[in-house]
Amino acid sequence: MAEVFLFHHAQGLTPGVTAFADALRGEGHTVHTPDLYDGHIFDTLDAGLAYAEKTGFDELLDRGVRAVADSPEALVYIGFSLGVLPAQKLAQTRAGARGAVFVHSCVPASAFGAWPSGLPVRVHAMEADRLFTDEGDADAARALTDEVPDAELHLYRGDQHLFADDSLPSYDAEAAALLLDRTLTFLGSLDTGPRDV
Repeated sequence: MAEVFLFHHAQGLTPGVTAFADALRGEGHTVHTPDLYDGHIFDTLDAGLAYAEKTGFDELLDRGVRAVADSPEALVYIGFSLGVLPAQKLAQTRAGARGAVFVHSCVPASAFGAWPSGLPVRVHAMEADRLFTDEGDADAARALTDEVPDAELHLYRGDQHLFADDSLPSYDAEAAALLLDRTLTFLGSLDTGPRDV
């Protein structure tokens, strides 16, 4: 079983993010859900992004790093949208990562240095999500899958951004179920013991 850190999206640690984590826990995985927003949850993506900008993206990244400070090295990092930032940074810069899953977003690997050798990654998004396609995330995801031997990009039918959060209007049950299934398959495929880096 994997030990996972799941980082929430820009609207906060919503019940839908917790529900996704609970589904992973239900299959035997250990899942931590750090609250980078200190309890704040926002009704809209714009309001959540405004809070993130006010807090500072560097500060949010630092909170993500601090959240895992006392944890073992052999972790899987999952990020939803904004949460991809700390998930990707940790996957690329903290020793011993076992895998990474980026949902709704992806940034160029160069933002955090080189991609670690042997680290598998999965990227998931809706094919017509303009936040994914028009802001460079899709290009970053394709570049990552071209560069990394064990990398996959999964595109889902639709145009919603936060499609995996069942507490939001953007939720898409069919796509979310497929995402969950693919994530569980991915976690089950990992060697979660210590990794030489």
